[in-house]
Amino acid sequence: MKLSRPISLFLLAFGVWSVFVWITFVKNLFEDVSGLAFDAAGEPTGFFWVHSALAVVSFGLGVAIGVIGLRGFLADRRDSRG
Repeated sequence: MKLSRPISLFLLAFGVWSVFVWITFVKNLFEDVSGLAFDAAGEPTGFFWVHSALAVVSFGLGVAIGVIGLRGFLADRRDSRG
């Protein structure tokens, strides 16, 4: 299957955006002072673990989608050069 250049660029952009968003989210999760992520003793809460798992899965999917987009873009460039 061959991806078009616009689709490849969309997937690449989506992957980059997803990685940026989830890295920022995890940074904010660790800096939480509201008491949601860590209890009074400084121990992680259920909120922390659920959102950490969500971030890890979403980060992995963002990287995978970005790699698919990059490979599609590079393949399209090779094909268009002849």
